[in-house]
Amino acid sequence: MTKILLLSDTHSYIDKDILKYAKQADEVWHAGDIGDLKVTDAIKALKPLRGVYGNIDDAEVRVEFPEHNRFMCEGVDVWITHIGGYPPKYNLRVSDAIKQNPPRLFICGHSHILKVMPDKKLNLIHMNPGAVGKHGFHKVRTMLRFTIDGKKIDNLEVIEFPVRHPKEV
Repeated sequence: MTKILLLSDTHSYIDKDILKYAKQADEVWHAGDIGDLKVTDAIKALKPLRGVYGNIDDAEVRVEFPEHNRFMCEGVDVWITHIGGYPPKYNLRVSDAIKQNPPRLFICGHSHILKVMPDKKLNLIHMNPGAVGKHGFHKVRTMLRFTIDGKKIDNLEVIEFPVRHPKEV
């Protein structure tokens, strides 16, 4: 069994609370808009990290991380990209490829909106962990954690952090 922490849209932000959850995982996956490699360096100091670059990421981040990251985790085919859309309206960058060879788990970020939903037509699970950074329109910072045990994706939890801008309350 592999314990996964899934996050996205850090926009250069990392703190002890995020790292506390990273320590509890076996692997951390980042779905783009890293912002600064200090974020991923802090995570990599604790746990193995898989990630992709996002639309705000500079050349330095793009050298270290790919646009698409497709891999097997135990018995689950995983595809992470930053801008992917939602079932059934996937982004044009991935639409043809996902329909021709769908993964079991499709992960993206970008929207800052946490969503987990099935695509029954393609027999996949779509996950977007929302945004855990402090830049953007979102009010609540979110991440996901779950387990992969063989071919089973299980124990999904939403991790929420307090309102981003306490002065706005």
